[in-house]
Amino acid sequence: MNLWNSKLSWAILIIAILGDFIVAYVLSFYYPKYSHTKQVMSVLGSPQSPVSIIYNIWLVILGLLFIYSAINFYIVFSSVSKSYAMIGFILLLIFAIGAGILSGIFSVNASKELETLASKVHGIGAGLGFIALTFIPLIVCFLLYKSNDNTTVIISLIFFLISLVLFVLFVVSEKESYQNTIVGLSGLWQRLLLASMYMPLLIIAIKYIMKDSVK
Repeated sequence: MNLWNSKLSWAILIIAILGDFIVAYVLSFYYPKYSHTKQVMSVLGSPQSPVSIIYNIWLVILGLLFIYSAINFYIVFSSVSKSYAMIGFILLLIFAIGAGILSGIFSVNASKELETLASKVHGIGAGLGFIALTFIPLIVCFLLYKSNDNTTVIISLIFFLISLVLFVLFVVSEKESYQNTIVGLSGLWQRLLLASMYMPLLIIAIKYIMKDSVK
């Protein structure tokens, strides 16, 4: 079985994307008083969490799945544009290592007031990872423009603009002055941000699987 540009390679990306939400949702049932809207997903991996080991293992797995997907992304799109494919590869790799592997090894604390070396590493890794992934919809937009897939180009551009707005809201939500307002719903903005950044990748993954099925 071909490991690259195959149904399997795109299915792995879909599993990673959907799994990021599903794993957090399922584990939240075993973390009393956990709030999806108020708390970020990383809190599930904090030392105070009863499901920390499972969630942190998942983050490492997520990182490995995205490393594989980053390589597949480059292999598939290098024929369209090597430079944009390489940028996409690097951005996905940064997300995989920062928001996946490093975040799984170095857990964040449930309390923002208590900051440890592990939580600092987690914060830097996750922060860089999210910044990198924010620009993936734009890279997908450029690559599909060169492939004349105008519909997905427009969709990717829209999700890129949405991601920028949600990224700002997510960053601002961490400020103490917004904690008791809708802006302070860090968990909500994080999940919406992830969804908007993931969506162009999910769309192309489904398209490539369907294209292979038609052949």
